[in-house]
This record gives sequence, structure tokens and C-alpha cells, in this order.
Amino acid sequence: MPHIAIIGNGIAGITAARFIRKLSASLPEHQISVISSESEFFFSRTALMYVYMGHMRWKDIQPYETGFWEKNRINLIYNTVQEIDFKEKRLKFNQDPPLSYDKLILATGSKSNTFDLPGRHLAGVTGLYSKQDLERIESLSPKIKKAVITGGGLIGIELAEMFHSRNIPVTMLVRETDYWSSVLPPEEAKMISGHIREHHIDLKLETQLKSITDDGQGSVAGIITDRNEEIACEFVGLTIGVRPNIDFLRSGPLECDKGILVNEYLETNIPDVYAIGDCAQIRTPNSGRKNIEAVWYTGRIMGETVAHTLCRRKTMYNPGIWYNSAKFFDIEYQVYGLVPAQIKSPLNSFYWEDPNGKKSVRLIYDDESRIIKGFNLMGIRFRHEVCERWIQLETKLDEVIANIRLAFFDPEFFKDIAPELIQQYNREQGKNIALRSTNSLNAVLQFFKQSKSNT
Repeated sequence: MPHIAIIGNGIAGITAARFIRKLSASLPEHQISVISSESEFFFSRTALMYVYMGHMRWKDIQPYETGFWEKNRINLIYNTVQEIDFKEKRLKFNQDPPLSYDKLILATGSKSNTFDLPGRHLAGVTGLYSKQDLERIESLSPKIKKAVITGGGLIGIELAEMFHSRNIPVTMLVRETDYWSSVLPPEEAKMISGHIREHHIDLKLETQLKSITDDGQGSVAGIITDRNEEIACEFVGLTIGVRPNIDFLRSGPLECDKGILVNEYLETNIPDVYAIGDCAQIRTPNSGRKNIEAVWYTGRIMGETVAHTLCRRKTMYNPGIWYNSAKFFDIEYQVYGLVPAQIKSPLNSFYWEDPNGKKSVRLIYDDESRIIKGFNLMGIRFRHEVCERWIQLETKLDEVIANIRLAFFDPEFFKDIAPELIQQYNREQGKNIALRSTNSLNAVLQFFKQSKSNT
């Protein structure tokens, strides 16, 4: 009975385990073991903030009942792998006997960046990535009178919202000219910066953390910025990105760079060893994609891909069109396709913003061919499948605008922004395009029927 061992029980590792079991139903039985020391059961990492805020309980962010694993013959091992003997194919633990494997999947995830910041080891300094991070923040919270968060990414805004929900004052240090302006185009970055301040977060732009000061007892007393401003606080949130969690693998024969190097089949340089999820670094990524993408959906695709390779046929990893989503307090965010922070030739964009300053639509297109390249949405939901199909079919911008209602996925009674959007588009582009569609289910189904017949 072949034994497949998976180190890591995040979305990548668990997806691999589930699909290996599903795809191997008609094959010789596989033994599957999933090893993790973070948590006994798989949980939704993106929902950690809602446990702290009281919206969900810990058991609510576990997608599967505890009996699911035994029923599907997936052996969960709550332990830490200290060393891997790749030659003998054995996983070594601190005290327990070694575990032999036939195939190994490394899905070790990420860890928070700390860099070489003075005071980073003090009590009261942490990121927000793991279950242990959340437990640490919860234990510290009763004594926190003021929190400082450094970093302008998605985890930073989550942490700010968490503390805001408990009326703990927050200062955010962001090195850019606006929040997340290294990712968001200028108008959207300015919108979110304003929205953060409306929630009474002290947002300090073009400011970085210089050092963390000690209270004399090994805990945080405050911070000093690169502008030499001193801020008293009891907590420092380090949300300056994450990096692959592979330190224990670097001294061995496994080829690593920032992450574990893999080919298009997610194979490492060692036979029968694969890497997926946040820890994997693609040697030759697809055009327009990064070699490490620490997002939920790419981890899920990698897990399914490696399962196909192990059970049926060797399958290339294809992440498809870039997609991401998040929430900045009350403003939802979606991005599809190519949306650079600085839009330069040969790209151009059409941008519409609601007068309330809380909703916007940006359409990225090739200036010469007029082909749609990407969508950036604030406070408005578009249908994933429709946006993806328009990009895949290289649809012209005018056609997208005329049928823009097909993409809208907002709840009933939300304001219909399509007339304002198309009016502005016609005015700016010198067009006379009329809306041709609704967002009814029948219209959407007809769109897919027609688009498939065209391919």
C-alpha cells in the first residue's frame, strides 16, 4: 500500500489529501498521512480575524466535521517534523518513531516576516498568520491600551479591524504614499486610505518602524519611527509580508531559493517529493504571474494538481487568470486579470467612481487593440466566471461595457450603477454605446452558451 505523506494541513495540503482519496477510489488503496503542529484539524486561515471579533467560534472555521478524516481514511498526525531523510524516505520527529513514506508533499505554508528589527523578540510583538498568533494576540489583548501595526498589506488591515472591534486605539505605519499603493492604482489606494481614517485609525503614511522599545521586563513599551517619532504602545503587529516556512529544509539536498523550487509539475529536484502552496517557488512561472503566490486559491489548485499527478496522469500546474479578493473594513475588493499599480502604455484604463467615494470600477485594456485585460473593483461585486471569460476570449472593451450588467453580482435592491458608468464611458471615449443586457440568471447562462460556441 503506497504511503503518501503531506507536511502541512492548510488549504494546499488538505486539498491534496482530499483529491488523492477521491481520485484513487478505483486504484490500489493509498495510505495518506497529514502532519501539522499548528492545529489538530484544518481551519480557514482567512477567518481567524472573525474568531477574535466574536463573529465566529473556533469550531465554525473548521470546514469539516472531526469524523470526516476517519471516514475518508486520512490519518492526521499532530506533530512537528524536525528532519527529513530524503534518501531513506523517512520523516523524523523529536520523540516519536520516524515515519516512512513513498511519496512526499511539502505544504509547509508561510511565516510572518520580522526582518532585523531591534526589539522584534519582545513580548507583545507578533504577526497574524497562524493559530498560535491568534492565541497570542487574544492573551495580550486585555493589557493593550494602544496597538501599532507596521505594514500596508491585507493582514495589516485585518489586524487593525480586529483591534477596532474592541475599541483598542490603533496606529498604522505605511511606507507608501497611500495604503497599499504598491498594489492598488492611485485612486483606489487613496480611497482606502481615507476609509481607514474614517474608522478612526491613525494612519501614518510614508512612515516606517525603526525600533521597538523595551519596558525593562521584556515586553513592548513603545516604538520609534524612521521620523524619530516615539509612540507608546503595548502591542506591535508586524504585517510586513510573509515568507515560505522552509528554514528546517535549507541545510539538506532540497533545492531552495526564497521557496522550494519546483517545475511546472510541482516536482522538486528530489524524486517523489513535491511542494505546493505558499512554500513552493515556480522555476518558470506563467507570463504575468509571480513565482511565489501566497493566496488561498492557488494553494487549492496546486493541491488538486499534484493529486492528479499522483493518482491518474502527470498534470501541469496552471493557475489560470489572476484573481484575489479582500475586505477593507466596509469596502469589498476584487481583482481579475492584469491590474498594475501604475498603468502605463501599452495599457490604459477606464475608471468610474461613485460620488460617495466607496465604490469604483476600473477596466484595464490594451490601448491599441482595445482588448480587456483586467478588472479592479471596490465595493462592487462582479461574477468571477464572467470576468474570466471576457479576459480569456480577448473581448473588446466596447463589448464589455455594453454587456456590463452581466458581470454585476450585487444583492437585490443595490443601486444600479450601470447607467452612470456607461454614460461616463460614452462621454470620455466619444462613444454612443447602449446597455444590451441584464444580470438575470438566464442572461448569464445565455452568455456562456454563446461564448463557448465561439470557441
